[in-house]
Amino acid sequence: MKNKTAKDIMTMDVIVANRSDSIADVAQLLIKEKIGGVPVVSEDREVVGIISETDIMKKEKYVEAPQVLNLLQGLIFLSDFKQMEEDMKRVAAYKVEELMSTDIITVHENDTFDDVANVMIKKSVNRVPVVDNDNKLKGIICRYDIIRAMYNE
Repeated sequence: MKNKTAKDIMTMDVIVANRSDSIADVAQLLIKEKIGGVPVVSEDREVVGIISETDIMKKEKYVEAPQVLNLLQGLIFLSDFKQMEEDMKRVAAYKVEELMSTDIITVHENDTFDDVANVMIKKSVNRVPVVDNDNKLKGIICRYDIIRAMYNE
């Protein structure tokens, strides 16, 4: 690990979102790619945020499930199922820029492996975008990349 840098362990083919993407589209992307979050970039690939499943779930907590009564092996809805459906549609219509985290931790291409791993542990983050001196996205490092670098030499 002594000589490894962020550039050596990062994933270079980064899946990204744009500020104007809908939450529904990003949720589908996370599901399809089996990932927990993506960097949000501007038109010139400057990192402006991160959108994660946690950001989406926090907004989803405001969706009220209808109350039901189980009677004779059937369900009787005590509240309006339509309201839950409308709440879900409302959340799905949000744009990424409304839910993304903007207080992001980034690392630079030449940061050492130890520095990257320590930042991720201390800040309790699952992924860090790797940027150049102009804050342009070059790659991403997730916890999987750290483990792979440690045990797959």
